[in-house]
Amino acid sequence: MASTSVTLVERKQILKVIFISLLLDLISFTFILPLFPRLLEFYRSIEPTGASSNSVLRRILLGLNTYKQSFSRPISDRYDIVLLGGALGSLFSLLQAVASPFIGSLSDKYGRRTALLCSMAGNIASVALWVAATDFRTFLASRVVGGLSEGNVQLATAMAADISDESQRGSTMALVGACFSIAFTFGPALGAALANVETVATNPFATAAGFSLLLILVETLYLYLYLPETLPSSRKSNPSNMSSAENNAPAKLRTRTNSHRLLNATHFFFILFFSGMEFSFPFMTYDLFAYTPSQTGKLLGFMGLLAAILQGGVTRRLPPLRVIQFGVSSCTASFFLLGRMTTEAGLWTAASLLAITTATVVTGLSTLSSFEAAETERGGKLGNHRSWGRSSFMIYKLSIPPALFHTPVIVTLGIDTDSVFITGQVGRALGPLLFCTLYWWAGRDVAYAIGGAGMLGVGALVFGGLKAPPTHRVETQD
Repeated sequence: MASTSVTLVERKQILKVIFISLLLDLISFTFILPLFPRLLEFYRSIEPTGASSNSVLRRILLGLNTYKQSFSRPISDRYDIVLLGGALGSLFSLLQAVASPFIGSLSDKYGRRTALLCSMAGNIASVALWVAATDFRTFLASRVVGGLSEGNVQLATAMAADISDESQRGSTMALVGACFSIAFTFGPALGAALANVETVATNPFATAAGFSLLLILVETLYLYLYLPETLPSSRKSNPSNMSSAENNAPAKLRTRTNSHRLLNATHFFFILFFSGMEFSFPFMTYDLFAYTPSQTGKLLGFMGLLAAILQGGVTRRLPPLRVIQFGVSSCTASFFLLGRMTTEAGLWTAASLLAITTATVVTGLSTLSSFEAAETERGGKLGNHRSWGRSSFMIYKLSIPPALFHTPVIVTLGIDTDSVFITGQVGRALGPLLFCTLYWWAGRDVAYAIGGAGMLGVGALVFGGLKAPPTHRVETQD
């Protein structure tokens, strides 16, 4: 078993700091999710979008409507804001895919603490722009800055891996996932409540944005005061952080179990199909059962609650490979069920299977990826893995379009724990566009059948390619 250079007391203290700071960050992040419909409607109402206008918002809406009208199936105008929200989500994910490897490499070179505080500076700038966003251009700038600077989840996972040995890695990653469950339970509701408090006439959402900024500032100060450096190479450079045995320990050679290419490919294709299904899910509930946003919200709330229970009680206790296999199998079954079901009982059964998927796959892949990264490359490797697949779903880290929801919703689907960011974000940016194009052109049956076939391919990678890491993963060099 690999050892860590922190004591049990230090580990508990660092995990406490990671948990509290990540919780503050995610609650702040989720404020905006239920506000997207009203936000975008507000900017559309105050900015000229007529034929003579050349505003950024008009050009974006024109492009989206051209895309929408290219389908053989008519798409209701009620989805215009959904498509706009999805486009912004894809932009956010792509920017994170670009930034994540650099943030990870920065943390490997200069330390996790330095990289995280730099990321927090970008987050502060992003939310400050939202506070001042009296027009769509400024709001768009806030999303761009946020996408390029958001590294908290990625770095939190790297730090958690730094201070955990192989036997602790799975439960530690599940702890990061639990932050998402808690944040998505309270953040959207609090954001929606604060949006009803108008303090600035030119920006009705300034109160919610201001409170979000306050949380980010508190988080930054808390990290500055209490977060020590966790990068093992940095700790080892200070003899006071090590015992004499550690100072005299022979060099270690890592035995790789799963290549990062295989892990990245598995995560990319999983997220590609899964995020597309997520985005199409509310469209399907409306088309088949005429679900209102409130009804869809209740269904998603059930899925989030079930996922949270599974993460806390099951995922953290199972080996990571078994967790991934269990989740991919559930996802495959849900795809084929969604393509054939005609009753609400079938819908809720499929939703339960998707909740299992949400609670397992990304957390398991995060754990496996952390096993394969050496101490000096963990930030970069985890950043690359995360970038090709995204958080969410954090929109996004939430790839179900928040524009559908006019009431607060508890959603923890697609929890994007840190070790899956580069592959996650690229897959999450492409999946909704490709899958919904297929859904509107060929219909539900064909779309979900192809999605199920794609998930069978992911299952082949998981069951035939991935291997469980051995208990002893290092060899002593002579």
